[in-house]
Amino acid sequence: MIVCYAQGGGLGHLTRVRAYLHTIGVTGEVTVVSASPFAADPRVVAGAHAARLDGLAPAELVVDAFPAGLKGELSAADVPAGTRVTHLARLLRWDVYRPRLPERPIRFDRTYVLEDLAPAHLEWLRTVSDEVVPLELVEPPAEAPQAVDGWLIVHTGPDEEIRELVAYARDMAELEGARPRFTLVSPRRPEGLPGDIAHLAVYPAWPLGEHAERIVTAAGFNAVRQFAPWRERHRVLPFPRTLDDQFARVRNTWSTGSLSAMS
Repeated sequence: MIVCYAQGGGLGHLTRVRAYLHTIGVTGEVTVVSASPFAADPRVVAGAHAARLDGLAPAELVVDAFPAGLKGELSAADVPAGTRVTHLARLLRWDVYRPRLPERPIRFDRTYVLEDLAPAHLEWLRTVSDEVVPLELVEPPAEAPQAVDGWLIVHTGPDEEIRELVAYARDMAELEGARPRFTLVSPRRPEGLPGDIAHLAVYPAWPLGEHAERIVTAAGFNAVRQFAPWRERHRVLPFPRTLDDQFARVRNTWSTGSLSAMS
């Protein structure tokens, strides 16, 4: 059995693990450890899910994003002898996360680097990993439930950020002299959303990007990656996060010309 440790409150960790399992072609039993309410959604997690690692006996443990867990709760003592351990590394605010590391961190058989990391972060991973290699994630095949031909706004939440993204999209349209139809894709319609904004609660959202005239998102790992095929139509607004560095992700990606940010 593979156990994926993907602690976090939203969809991001679960979406990344879902893509990882598809990318490497896992067909066996998988249990996802997550306290996210979305872990119970079969569209997101196809296999079993658990709130805690206790009592599980994995042949392989996959640790997503945070090498010691969200709060530093994972250490070498939590890994049963003989368990293969894989880490999925994405960008972190390393200066904030590093103090959370335990005295005896997990030793990884392999670390997959999913995007550009801070140099100090990458250097540390090399000291605790037998192998550090890049990996480009591939999404499981999915079709859009319907075509969206106006402006697409995609965000899980919180509500205040959704409203800010909507305001950002409206301001951008006004500056461009455009009068598009706006569609928000979010797990639920937030309070205070203007009545002329359509709402869809679909997952995954990325197939809707194909026909959208404009795509507006925050700068989370999955949004930047999933909408990359339509980079010329993608606009991002980074939000501050305790551990994720959306602003650095914009700088890294913008420097290679792969998306349009705050334009």
